[in-house]
Amino acid sequence: MLATENSSSDSSEPQLVLRYWRGLGLWNLYFLLKLALYWHGAINFHVLENLVFAAFLLAPLPPLWLHRVRHLLGIPVGLLLFYHDTWLPPLSRLMAQTSQVAAFSPAYLWELAGRIISFEWLGIAFLMLVGYLFVAPWLRVSVPVILAMLWLGAAPWLKDDAGEAIPVAAVTPQAQNEATLAVSPTTSVAESPDQMLTRFYRQESERRTDFPAILESAPPFDVLIINVCSLSWDDIAVAGLEDHPLLKKLDIVFDQFNSATSYSGPASIRLLRASCGQTPHAELYEPQPSQCLLFDNLARQGFDRSLVLNHDGQFDDYLQAIRGNGGLEVPMMSQASLTPRQTAFDGSPIYGDLETLQAWDRTRDPQTPSATFYNTVTLHDGNRIVGQRGFADYAPRLRQLFDDLLALFAQMEEEGRRVAVFIVPEHGAALRGDKMQFVGLREIPSPSITHVPAGMKLIGLPAASPEAPLHIEETSSYLAISELVARLLERDVYRQERVDWNALTKQLPSIDWVAENEGTVVMGGRNAPYIRLGGESWMPYPQ
Repeated sequence: MLATENSSSDSSEPQLVLRYWRGLGLWNLYFLLKLALYWHGAINFHVLENLVFAAFLLAPLPPLWLHRVRHLLGIPVGLLLFYHDTWLPPLSRLMAQTSQVAAFSPAYLWELAGRIISFEWLGIAFLMLVGYLFVAPWLRVSVPVILAMLWLGAAPWLKDDAGEAIPVAAVTPQAQNEATLAVSPTTSVAESPDQMLTRFYRQESERRTDFPAILESAPPFDVLIINVCSLSWDDIAVAGLEDHPLLKKLDIVFDQFNSATSYSGPASIRLLRASCGQTPHAELYEPQPSQCLLFDNLARQGFDRSLVLNHDGQFDDYLQAIRGNGGLEVPMMSQASLTPRQTAFDGSPIYGDLETLQAWDRTRDPQTPSATFYNTVTLHDGNRIVGQRGFADYAPRLRQLFDDLLALFAQMEEEGRRVAVFIVPEHGAALRGDKMQFVGLREIPSPSITHVPAGMKLIGLPAASPEAPLHIEETSSYLAISELVARLLERDVYRQERVDWNALTKQLPSIDWVAENEGTVVMGGRNAPYIRLGGESWMPYPQ
């Protein structure tokens, strides 16, 4: 009798446990939507974290009220996990930039929200909801959902009959593993991406621009560096301005110039430190030798340094960054006589480029050669034209900027000015967006954002300019700009009747394609870039 009772008790225990395996319920939709987005390449998918979260939701809990409390507690966890699976900036970075985000106008925040929310995927989510409600009475949906996640985690180790790994999606752990054996573009030796990056920064730390000895007389020309926010080759193509006369007016065009970052402050600091090789992002905020500072080198050559902006320079402490970390400790040109043409996303005024540069031209000392750093945010996302409603379209603003620069060139030529003008954009505007970033987001320095149209124009040159722009086809960055400035001084081109353009541009410093923001590195060029996010494994950049 006792044995019979024990047997009955033992057989009832599995049935009792099975009563409390309630399934994922509507959480199935959560995981199905994320799996669909992952297969589309729109988000990442951290398999282990998602399986742990699913296990938390599935574990049997006898009291029904405790089961319901668990689902309520799961909502914030699920939202955080969903955010973790996206390509959006880490929450730690957002928290660090709270003051900057708070400066955005409500209209601009609403505009950004509209870019994040996809009506197409809202429709897909609605179809999933209806489909789930239809099949749930006959099918235990939790089972295939869990199996799909398990297969996703196991796929990198599964092989087909030919011994090849089974593909899972556009970006998989298997793809990440493939990145551990890459071929260096400069050494042709198999290296891991980490080894390539270490070697790259080690080599760059040894590179310098050798400026000529101090000239006996003052340089017979000015240097004007125009640092343009939100301009890439891809943006020019989207705007349909590839054939604008400005691009044909330049003497030298860098076809493969890498801005090395996708944010304004770091880009301008890198440009101001152009006389040394590329450094890791963290070192931008550490002291650098004076020989690395382009404008210090120009000051030693007899140039009077000046700083001109067409904005107030307050957002993200931009003005402080270029002074403290870029070494440009000079007063900013007064904007009192200027009239705002646009307002920025934070409501601050933006002045016209031609008007601002004409004001600079009037205030300069004609007896002293000047080296001027000009930064313009005319093309920045979220700008509004004064007197007009809605956000300003990009293409008309780009055309106006190009027209203004052409007008400036013509004016300086008419005045007989001798000016070496360098156009060096900070980064692109991300007008297209991609699978990892919505339109306008620049958290990741993708090649389409960092591939910018840098160039040079020599105005008032006694010798003839080239009939068409000379194109530098090698991958270049800021060190090439510094080297070109040094060669202009060394060859004293403004006192020559003939300029040897080939010698001027021959063997300018080339560079591997590496771009970096805080916590994010993109490496490997525009054809097959790899990316590392937050110290995780390398993976191919989704195309």
